[in-house]
Amino acid sequence: MDQLFNRKYIIQGLFVLLALTLLGRLFYIQVASDKYFLDANNNALRKKFIYPARGVITDRNGQVLAQNQPTYDLMVTPNEVKPFDTLSLCNIIGITMEDFRKKFHKAVVQSRYQASIFQKLLSVQTYATLQERMANFKGFEVQKRTIRYYPDSIGGQFLGYIREANQREIEKHQGYYKPGDYIGKSGIEKQYEVDLRGTKGVRNMLYNAHNVAQGSYADGKFDSLAVSGEQLTTTIDVEIQKLGEQLLNNKVGSIVAIEPATGEVLAFVSSPGYDPNMMVGRETGNNYMKIFSNPYRPFFIRPLKGRYSPGSAFKPLSALIALQEGLINENTTFNCPGYYQVGRTRFKCEHVDGNIALKRGIARSCNTYFWSIFEKEMMKKGRKNQHKAYDEWQEKVRKFGIGDTLGVDFPGESAYKLFRAEDYTKRYSKYWNYGTILSVGIGQGEITTTPLQMANIMAIIANKGYYIKPHLVKGIGSDKRIDPKYKEKHYVGVDARHFGPVIDGMQDAVNSPIGTARESMIPNILMCGKTGTVQNTHGKNHSVFIGFAPRDNPKIAIAVIVENGGYGGAYAAPIASFITEKYLTDSLKGRRINGATVEQYKADNLLPVLKDKIPKQKPKVDTSKVDTTKKTAPLKTTVASNTFNKTAIAPKSNATTE
Repeated sequence: MDQLFNRKYIIQGLFVLLALTLLGRLFYIQVASDKYFLDANNNALRKKFIYPARGVITDRNGQVLAQNQPTYDLMVTPNEVKPFDTLSLCNIIGITMEDFRKKFHKAVVQSRYQASIFQKLLSVQTYATLQERMANFKGFEVQKRTIRYYPDSIGGQFLGYIREANQREIEKHQGYYKPGDYIGKSGIEKQYEVDLRGTKGVRNMLYNAHNVAQGSYADGKFDSLAVSGEQLTTTIDVEIQKLGEQLLNNKVGSIVAIEPATGEVLAFVSSPGYDPNMMVGRETGNNYMKIFSNPYRPFFIRPLKGRYSPGSAFKPLSALIALQEGLINENTTFNCPGYYQVGRTRFKCEHVDGNIALKRGIARSCNTYFWSIFEKEMMKKGRKNQHKAYDEWQEKVRKFGIGDTLGVDFPGESAYKLFRAEDYTKRYSKYWNYGTILSVGIGQGEITTTPLQMANIMAIIANKGYYIKPHLVKGIGSDKRIDPKYKEKHYVGVDARHFGPVIDGMQDAVNSPIGTARESMIPNILMCGKTGTVQNTHGKNHSVFIGFAPRDNPKIAIAVIVENGGYGGAYAAPIASFITEKYLTDSLKGRRINGATVEQYKADNLLPVLKDKIPKQKPKVDTSKVDTTKKTAPLKTTVASNTFNKTAIAPKSNATTE
């Protein structure tokens, strides 16, 4: 009986406790908290997002590359729209009635109860006119935001662009973005989106029956402030970036310059380029299609995606590996009769050098010398173990950043394959030897690199044995923080003492009468480098130069590729020397070797002629009826005579050397 009595009071107590809990909750909802009041009054209260200013992007010296300017979006909540003079609204914002119907239908499909963008990017003048008449357009409101502006109109591929976030991006960022919000789509704008975008603020706005804002509810008690995006200080030097883009105007190619001691990228030029301001404003869509349809592909990021055989850029690397292994020393000589022979096959060298040692071999870019080194590498374990010797060799090559990405802080870096022994076995079966793959020994064949990797190889040689991962941002925010991985040294496994003779040869390549890069010699600056020529199956060869300066305490390592530019000394070497001279001295002088000026290189047009632009050949003339005594001067043109197939996508190239 006592147990039954106790149970009765326990049950009663539980009911009392439950009733008190419910009463307390009701008191909190109706009196203590305004949250549910706000939810119940959505017709009068609207959540208005305050978009933060996107972070400013500057060059290494603080010069602004990307900043913001104000703009306004007209928003609509379809369920709140009442009959009004639609023609009046159309006239204010500059659209037709047909456009109005399409836009309104799109807003209804998106959501009847949530605000969405009806007309974006209104001018300040349009905004002012609209604000005076907002009471006439119930269900519409104006939202302020900022858009990008690029003061110098340079670095389109480097900076990237922003556009509206798509559904996949909205889901990826866990609801931060909503339809109509902007997000970095390429370049630095994409890579550092989270740092640049800032944090949106929220205002709970109270509106009266006439659709006129009455201010924040409860004096802003439930509002939050927008937090501006963080400033990005890039590694780019705006002066040499500008010069690089000017020098590659009307040319296809790339310039990458790196500060060897830090891995900071000083210039990042991809040509043809585009004005980043074309990707801002109402004409963004049309401009995007115009750029996208350009047959020379301005959206293609050549510093990271351009596929080129390293050619002569590879020869110093090959020599360093052989020096480290003790296969040669700086006095080791090979005879160059103008060719290299494997069995009955002769491979042509560009020169007849006779007995030649390492320093002269690099300066003259002697193919025979480096084929001989490659033979020693492959035969060091005996004729039967060439496959194993090759695998050991290519693993050493990979330490220089070939065959994989370097990890630059930029989206879309490409890594082109460096063959392993098993790859050659699949291609040639097991019956292959060093003679089968001889071209790899001079940086051709199954070995491809990007301009960034070529510049990084020069940074390694300038540093005498190590590199720091190339990166494009020097610091984030006021404290200039940076990912620690961009401060780590990566050693390539070659002792510093072996770099001297290699650098001697590169110095002579630029500064001695026998050198192949004489066109890159700079007055009063000791530059070290190598030229190269990349074979182009579609027309004129590509011009290549890689180097660093000054020799002692190097400040800049550079790689220049000019497609259709001919041999390395014709365009790439002089362009590299102008960039280097500008960076080191902040001045430019004419060249003593060929008397050329920077303006001449800027003016030259090397864009390949499109196949569909080649004029049809005229019918042959009967020469027997032509007066052959009259002479006609040849036509002068700066346009390269080779052709370009606009349907081709990054054709594979091979390199030869001078």
